[in-house]
Amino acid sequence: MTRSFEEGRRAATCRRDAWRSAFRTAREHRRHWRADKERVKAEYRSARRAGRIPEDPGPPASGFTLLPWLLMGMGAFSNLFQGDADPWIGSLGLLAFNSLYIYVAFRAFVKEAREATSTRVALVLLGLVTCGLALGYGGSWLLFLPLFGLATGAVLRGPQLRSIGTAVAVLAGVVACVRDGWGGLTIAYATWISTMVTAAILSLSEAVRDLRAAREELARRAVEEERLRFSRDLHDLLGHTLSVIVVKSEAARRLAPRDMDAALSQVTDIEAVGRQALTEIREAVTGYREGSLAGELDRARSALTAAGVEPSVSRSGPPPDPRTAALLGWVVREAVTNVVRHSDASHCGITVSGTPERVRLTVTDDGSSSGGGGSDCDHGATGGDSCCAPGGGTGLTGLRERLAAAGGTLTAGPGPRGGFTVTAELPVELPMPHPGAPTPNAPATATGTGTGTGTGTGKATDPQGTRSPAAAGPADTVPSVAAGPNLGP
Repeated sequence: MTRSFEEGRRAATCRRDAWRSAFRTAREHRRHWRADKERVKAEYRSARRAGRIPEDPGPPASGFTLLPWLLMGMGAFSNLFQGDADPWIGSLGLLAFNSLYIYVAFRAFVKEAREATSTRVALVLLGLVTCGLALGYGGSWLLFLPLFGLATGAVLRGPQLRSIGTAVAVLAGVVACVRDGWGGLTIAYATWISTMVTAAILSLSEAVRDLRAAREELARRAVEEERLRFSRDLHDLLGHTLSVIVVKSEAARRLAPRDMDAALSQVTDIEAVGRQALTEIREAVTGYREGSLAGELDRARSALTAAGVEPSVSRSGPPPDPRTAALLGWVVREAVTNVVRHSDASHCGITVSGTPERVRLTVTDDGSSSGGGGSDCDHGATGGDSCCAPGGGTGLTGLRERLAAAGGTLTAGPGPRGGFTVTAELPVELPMPHPGAPTPNAPATATGTGTGTGTGTGKATDPQGTRSPAAAGPADTVPSVAAGPNLGP
């Protein structure tokens, strides 16, 4: 007896300890669960504030949101069961009212269906059925009048809502007063409120969804504009810089057997150009590149001289706006790159002239019409403005788009005396862009110009097989085109 009592006590103690352990474990799990829940909520809120998680607009509104209001007609069903109304006429009236109400409710959330003639006809029929049931039976059947006002507010949104809503409320008041005396004014007020509130809520919901869709579209376009800006910057930067590096490298190769010092000077220039290109690419990635037309003209003069093309630069007229100068700098860079890569010209003239309203940039060379083609421009094309034609090079095509967006023009084609001519016109002062609108990006400012002197002979061949004179003269030396100081790798 004593042994069984001790065994029972030990068993009860074990069960009690097990329950306590399970309770402590459950409480610990609950504490961890609450901590994880708060952490997830905090991360979600921070991600929402940072814009990494878009707002959930929820499911689109539909006619199901208006169906619960049909429960207001339950009193009419009770009248049918109690014999207060003719069962056949009342049943047919309820069937017609519910069918028309559901039809109108579901078509009210689609703009094309809401404005269709069939929807308006169904709304008129719904009004006739509602007035007939209210006049015939009164009592609970008068509650169909606010439901008719709700359907009217769902369908009619716009300037005509106020007048039509007031007319519907007056009609409901007259019908209700005929059956219920002055107590029908309450039905009139309920009908007017249901009409206006329904229209206001649905219009606001639709406006919010339209704004969200517009915001998503603006964000998508901003991404596309940034991608386009980045591709244009890389094209203009690398196309120009690599052309100069190719010309300088071939000049160094030719000079190495004869004059090692001159060859080393060219290698130093190549290093400086490469370092400057790295800096410009970093600036292009961050999107904070600023330009100078004067600096770009100095770079163009140096690159043309290195390629054996005699440059001539002239400027006249008032100084352009910085943004206008930046766009013109792009044109100078692209046009000179095409001269170096795709022509056999011996002279290239760059002219900047302007009036108080407009500024014009003209880049002209005397290359023959048999110059090689390239990825940027078919320099020897016989058709007008072939560089900017569809399917042509991407360089001048992109420039034409930029200038057109700024109110300017760009033309390119064979010159009247041979060669090739690129002409750009822009307003002296560009209008300030709207917030969020894409702005033309300017070329990077050259922080220094080449200092070498001398000329050379021979032809340089770029990787595409296009031949352009690398130098001209008896000394076999090529001028420096270093675009800037040593900026580090």
